[in-house]
Amino acid sequence: MKFTWKEDGRRIILIIVAAAISAVNIKSFVRTGGLYPGGVTGLTLLIQRACEMFFGWEIPYTLVTCLLNFGPLYIGYRYLGKKFTLYSCLSILVTSILTDILPSVPITSDILLICIFGGIINGTVISICLHQNATTGGTDLISIYLSQKKGMDTWNLILGLNMVILLAAGLLFGWDKALYSIIFQFASTQVLHMLYKRYQQNTLFIVTDHPKEVYLQIYSLTNHGATIIQGEGSYVHMQHKILYSVVSSEELKQVLKAVKKVDPNSFVNVIRTERVEGRFYQRPNE
Repeated sequence: MKFTWKEDGRRIILIIVAAAISAVNIKSFVRTGGLYPGGVTGLTLLIQRACEMFFGWEIPYTLVTCLLNFGPLYIGYRYLGKKFTLYSCLSILVTSILTDILPSVPITSDILLICIFGGIINGTVISICLHQNATTGGTDLISIYLSQKKGMDTWNLILGLNMVILLAAGLLFGWDKALYSIIFQFASTQVLHMLYKRYQQNTLFIVTDHPKEVYLQIYSLTNHGATIIQGEGSYVHMQHKILYSVVSSEELKQVLKAVKKVDPNSFVNVIRTERVEGRFYQRPNE
């Protein structure tokens, strides 16, 4: 596990900034709206409120969230990478501590605005952490594990699992907050889909007269291979080669730019891929 001050120092600063924004979001939006977002954050707030309402106990946010994150962090350490897990620990600890010590400063009392903008901020924070090779913990770690194992984007699956938490919140504290929490979680997931595309794939069909050069560009940029197919143009009946390859969505823009540089006359068809089975290279977490 190698540490470099320039690269890792920048990542640590960005993770701390993202964690601070997350804590402010919890205090100023989530708690103000009485929401129960999915994941460990929602479960922690649910446990805190249940203990306070039924037993009169005030339990620190840090204590509950750290205990709930123990299992996901073990999965991260075991299967996703040591540095990845340590950065996730940093994100969890900073968010938790700041959530306990920062004052609550409500920005708006409009519940719909809280759901939408709180969800947008939450999705943005998660995306920042993921781009810095970390997560905000909880179900994010589980989603990354499932995405690597299944070869597909599993954030919508996690959205479905989070509905269990919202169901419990609705049964205990009323369905209005639970239903508003679904809006928060949906907004968060959509922002995450837009900003983080590592586990989304695209299929490329490239018609070119320079197949070897194009393939070498794809391989050097993504470490993915390609299948070369013989083709014939229907208009002038000229022979061409068709390259078939699958790349991740975050690599797509760079690959397309490289292909056009090698063969400006190439024709590229990009298709959204739902799922990949078989050997598909994923850059490992550290």
